[in-house]
Amino acid sequence: MTSVTEATELATGPSFDSLPLSPFLQQAVQTAGYTSPTPIQAGAIPLIIEGRDVIALAQTGTGKTAAFVLPLIHKLSSIKANGVRALILAPTRELAEQINDVVRLFAARTGLRSVTVYGGVSHRQQIMQLRNNAQIVVACPGRLMDHIRGRTIDLSGVEALILDEADRMLDMGFMPDIKAIIKELPVERQTMMFSATMPDEIAKLSKSVLRDPITVRAKSEQPVAAITHAMCSLDQDAKGRALATWLRTNEQALTVVFTKMKHTAKRIGEKLSKEGIPATALHGNLSQAQRQRALNGFREGKFRALIATDIAARGIDVEGVTHVVNYDMPDTLEAYIHRTGRAGRASRQGDAISFVTRADRGMVRSIETWLKTPLARLTLEGVDAAAADTSEHSASAEEGSGTSRTRSARGSRHTRGARPSRERDDRPTKRPMQRDRQERSSERSAGEGDRQERPRRQFRSDEGSRGSARFGGEEGRSSSRFERGATERSGGARGS
Repeated sequence: MTSVTEATELATGPSFDSLPLSPFLQQAVQTAGYTSPTPIQAGAIPLIIEGRDVIALAQTGTGKTAAFVLPLIHKLSSIKANGVRALILAPTRELAEQINDVVRLFAARTGLRSVTVYGGVSHRQQIMQLRNNAQIVVACPGRLMDHIRGRTIDLSGVEALILDEADRMLDMGFMPDIKAIIKELPVERQTMMFSATMPDEIAKLSKSVLRDPITVRAKSEQPVAAITHAMCSLDQDAKGRALATWLRTNEQALTVVFTKMKHTAKRIGEKLSKEGIPATALHGNLSQAQRQRALNGFREGKFRALIATDIAARGIDVEGVTHVVNYDMPDTLEAYIHRTGRAGRASRQGDAISFVTRADRGMVRSIETWLKTPLARLTLEGVDAAAADTSEHSASAEEGSGTSRTRSARGSRHTRGARPSRERDDRPTKRPMQRDRQERSSERSAGEGDRQERPRRQFRSDEGSRGSARFGGEEGRSSSRFERGATERSGGARGS
């Protein structure tokens, strides 16, 4: 039977000094300037050090990478041994590299070596690295299976298995590979599963591969207080103009723009660049070198807008992101939470803006119910508003929030002095069935590079690392408010 621990309760007033980590790790954490672990870290680290199998559930930006990397290094460094001793599975190349960066940061004084294994790069070079006595392997399932079939990796000595973003790996169709990989591992091992959600198939897998696990859950039902949410109602064909207008009037913003389809991300990135706006696109059709150049340029400030699909953006860890723009609305609330969480990491202030058409009314209703307040409404100068508003849904959200009132009704910075916006007909540009087919095909080949799987479901997943709340939180650049340069409209439940 699985035990459940609420991480938020365990983490009341903790410090890293209170965790049972080796002195050299305590010093490394201190040197990095981190003092307070996040709830998921405070809850999971002691259990992993005890040798327990763990299921950790938390939303984006909660520091899950450090929650397993720190205790893993603590355990492996206490006994010297050769061969692969720990295997970390991740859904994408970017996340694998992000995890490996954290491993190297804290394993620098231990002699432990790590290597990443994923598609899109030289297979031969990976073989050479694996032969160089790497004790920790951070891998994407597809390329790891290639090495297993080619007998270029020996997993018979693995002591610890970590499945990071397990729900996303299920979403991307990696479950058959994961099951095949597990068969190559020793039965006697410690297993940890980190995920944002717990779909049925993941729950079934956990019962078969984990022994008497303890579930550590950081409460995710509450919105992140540091993130403000707003929507802009417009026609589908006005989104490109709206995005360019918003970026021009918010020149200090460091923005991640989410689209559903790869070709949309590519087209928007190219169009913005032609208009003199420093932007780049990140999607599954890029080579690893191209993806890395795009990410590096965004981190270094060469680009101030990164246009990305959900899967391609998995594992992006860029400090100082101030805004998230949903160019295309996600299909699930979990995906919305994961997207917008990138703007509120480390308790910094961030803004989430959604471009909404009439076809997105159902998702707006779900978001407003989750927020327990209607989304603030804003209208960009020179961009025609559309009747994508959801007055009846906003009303139900307000009723469900009891005495809570919309920030717009209180005269928040989004809508102070604004006038109610007029409604008019806004027909979706695509039929729902057409749109669904495009959405399902949009994320193919957007995973680790050597897999082109059809996603089965879409669930939110997260990974915070050094940029996570309170663990990797460095004060980023000040958030640029999204209402600058915009003509704002009243966002009350009945006022739009």
